[in-house]
Amino acid sequence: MSTSPEPPAAASADRPVHGSPCPRCVSPLTDDPRFLLWCPACDWNLVPGGDAAPEPTRRERAAIARTDRLYEEQATGGNSPTARRDWLLASAAAGLIHLVTVGIFALALWLLIAGTVVQRCVGAVVLVIAVTLRPRLGRLPKDAGVLDRAGAPALYGLADRVAAEVGARPVDVIQVTDEFNASYGLVGVRRRSVLRLGLPLWEVLDDRERTALLGHEFGHRVNGDRRRSFWLYSAVAALRAWYDMARPGHDGPVVGRDEVSLLVRLGAAFGRLVLRGVAWVLYQGLVLFDRLTSRAGQQAEYHSDVLAARVAGGKAARGMLAALLLFNSVDTAIHQIRAEERGRPRIFRARSRRTEDAPAPPAPDLLWERVREHLASVPAIERERLLRLSARDRSAVDGSHPPTHLRIALAARGGDGAVTVTAAESASIATELAPHRARIAAGLLAG
Repeated sequence: MSTSPEPPAAASADRPVHGSPCPRCVSPLTDDPRFLLWCPACDWNLVPGGDAAPEPTRRERAAIARTDRLYEEQATGGNSPTARRDWLLASAAAGLIHLVTVGIFALALWLLIAGTVVQRCVGAVVLVIAVTLRPRLGRLPKDAGVLDRAGAPALYGLADRVAAEVGARPVDVIQVTDEFNASYGLVGVRRRSVLRLGLPLWEVLDDRERTALLGHEFGHRVNGDRRRSFWLYSAVAALRAWYDMARPGHDGPVVGRDEVSLLVRLGAAFGRLVLRGVAWVLYQGLVLFDRLTSRAGQQAEYHSDVLAARVAGGKAARGMLAALLLFNSVDTAIHQIRAEERGRPRIFRARSRRTEDAPAPPAPDLLWERVREHLASVPAIERERLLRLSARDRSAVDGSHPPTHLRIALAARGGDGAVTVTAAESASIATELAPHRARIAAGLLAG
């Protein structure tokens, strides 16, 4: 899929081209026309359409300082001294939210049982609100992407070995999705474990990097991330539901010109003003929860990365994390392949077809092979740009994940992996995933 770059055109003062001198430091610019034009020497045009990084605000500077301190603590084998304090405060706030939820439910029942007709109507409304704010336990997936142990013994066998290595219980359900991601979670009253593997991510990794991915995900079961506990998770979900209910969704005027309509408009305006105030308070509560749990959450992510390195080795863990930076490249490759398939005349498409109106999709191996080929052609200088972007935007990372370049630096310190995958085991896993590879490839090509 890679193409040979054409010779760079003559540079102009207004518009530099690939291979020409940098307008800032006169060093050579990147010379691959498939990727963004930038200068590795001075970071000119590191971000498309932007030159210098914007000056961080005071809050962003504080976030950068916390991020750097946390990395230093993890790199030296220490733990954050404030993580336990923040967890206790978050747990206390979660308890308050749960008390409010229980209180709303109790009020609704009291109004329905002992109230007048009007009070019972109010109680019914309050009960609907209480049901809306109830904790969500999640459900086991039952769609086409679910694999059972009988149908995927090799994949479950590898997952069980990785889980044993990190000290986690064997997974209950493995689900294959079409996302460039992977996740691990607990669902239902019995808190059964679900491992979700995004096939686009799985397909671009080698065997050791896949093992590192499994090690990272199973690490979430043992890394002490209290945000995933039912107590905190359900409280944040309830607070988010309150915020969504309080946030006004329509600010348009009420139609009408008489006095009654004027009163309605004034009442609606006052109601929107009150709701905005309530929504602002609830949003600050969400920000507070994020602040109290982000440090412990990022510490847990670092722990999972270390476990990934212990399972598969530092080099494999680094490769797995570096692959996460290539999401846009994978998306671009899939879009290009999809456009090529749609633009080809019918006579040149796959011969196997059921009807003239419903041609059979291309072989799935072709899609995954083309995607891997595209990623292999991404030059080292473009990968370096993505790493520098991660370093530059470390203050903008979400509260659950540290900056990727710091995660890579920590995971790369690992030695040799404890879990290996044989060629026969890898082939068996590929056979077990073959139907899902075909299904997901067809869906991605269909758009």
